[in-house]
Amino acid sequence: MPDTLLRVEELRVDYEEVTAVRDVSFDVEAGMVYGLIGPNGAGKTSIMNAIATLVEPTYGRVSVCGMSVSEDPVHALPRLGFMPDFPPLYEDLTVLEFLELFASAYGIPHEARGTRIDVLLEQMRLGEKRDAMTGSLSRGMRQRLFLAKTLLHDPDVLLLDEPASGLDPNARSELAAIIRGLGQANKAVLVSSHILAEMEDFCNSVGIVEEGRMLVSGRIHEVVSRLRAGRSTKLSLAVPDERLAAFLAARPDVTQLVADASHAAFELAGDVAEAAALLHALVDAGFAVADFAEEAAGIQDIFERLSAGKTS
Repeated sequence: MPDTLLRVEELRVDYEEVTAVRDVSFDVEAGMVYGLIGPNGAGKTSIMNAIATLVEPTYGRVSVCGMSVSEDPVHALPRLGFMPDFPPLYEDLTVLEFLELFASAYGIPHEARGTRIDVLLEQMRLGEKRDAMTGSLSRGMRQRLFLAKTLLHDPDVLLLDEPASGLDPNARSELAAIIRGLGQANKAVLVSSHILAEMEDFCNSVGIVEEGRMLVSGRIHEVVSRLRAGRSTKLSLAVPDERLAAFLAARPDVTQLVADASHAAFELAGDVAEAAALLHALVDAGFAVADFAEEAAGIQDIFERLSAGKTS
């Protein structure tokens, strides 16, 4: 069973008369790239800042690798890496000088810094920019540089707040590949965004937040199985057949049916055996089935089933 590297329990954050986070709880395990999703103002950044100890929660507990960030920060916080939205850079430093500065701040031994920096520059595809001024970098390169800085001390838990904000499609694709790689390296990665499309590329887990409340949390396939009444299925016929809608409607294992003479979409109760039985019945009844498949579900599907629809 994967280790739980980040645990948030009953977290509440109040700002004077405003409650930004309302009793939020979730876990992020090793290997999870967990998308914290919700509209602007939903509480995502407040959750991130509370985990990183940049704001003090009204109550609740945050643990990193089993250690409380409030009760044992000396041991917990070095296991954490945080990349804020619009991270600041020192534009009068070169890329190498910028990373050397933070390597020193993280307490990385001098003899190990060069190797660690070289590895990260290669990982972030910034090797050719090591002597460039940070102020000359594109937005995508700046994001990758700050992610390299965040990874210098090899944290187990990563907090990435809107990391793809403002990036062009190519830069987003490059960043998505890097984030997927972090999950494959058994890091626990918490990524926040209000743009669903960019999260589909790298998240395997999801938490949807609205008005400070967690609506759902877990691995995507587990969340989908809890939300769906059955297996979302689509079929199409090679030859139109006016009997199709009535045939499917008569089956007790078919619900939420939308069909015409050539196509159908519906929820099918049961597992793969029931799907195979339905397909067999269709063929036996003389339907010329051209395509029959379970519809893949993702973050957009989960959000549409749960949310008030306030996100981008």
